[in-house]
Amino acid sequence: MVRVREMTAADIDAVSEVRVRGWRFAYAGIMPRAYLDGLSAREDAARRREFFARAGSEVTSLVAEDAGAVVGWASFGASRDQGAAPGDGELYALYVRPEVIGTGVGRALTAAAVAGAAERGFSRLRLWVVKENARARRFYERAGFAADGGEEEYEVAGVPVPEVRYALEVGRTF
Repeated sequence: MVRVREMTAADIDAVSEVRVRGWRFAYAGIMPRAYLDGLSAREDAARRREFFARAGSEVTSLVAEDAGAVVGWASFGASRDQGAAPGDGELYALYVRPEVIGTGVGRALTAAAVAGAAERGFSRLRLWVVKENARARRFYERAGFAADGGEEEYEVAGVPVPEVRYALEVGRTF
């Protein structure tokens, strides 16, 4: 049975493993293979420890556990978009272990993040998703998010990676 709870510092290594495995799975064929192969859970954990120590109450991070093992992670807080309204929150990240995709772990994390955003007073929750990540886009659309016209691009190892923004009115449930 999956249980979602707030992340603690003791979860950082497991979260970094989820993130790296999630990136390698989700972005295979989208981002350069050499870049994905070069990702290190240990290096990610070092950065995550620094971030976790600085984040305070501004960022909420959740983990999903199954049989005591961390199998997913989500993080949200205020929108980072320039010109965002005060009531706009952002789902910064959501990753699950590839072997649990389709089992409800992502759904449980999303539901907890939406509920947490409502508790924090956000009226809308936005997120950015890699445009070519069709699986993630379908997942978010099934959860009630819709593309809102926002687009931007960043680079990974010299390759442009376009993203699209999705939004959900927080009072909606899925």
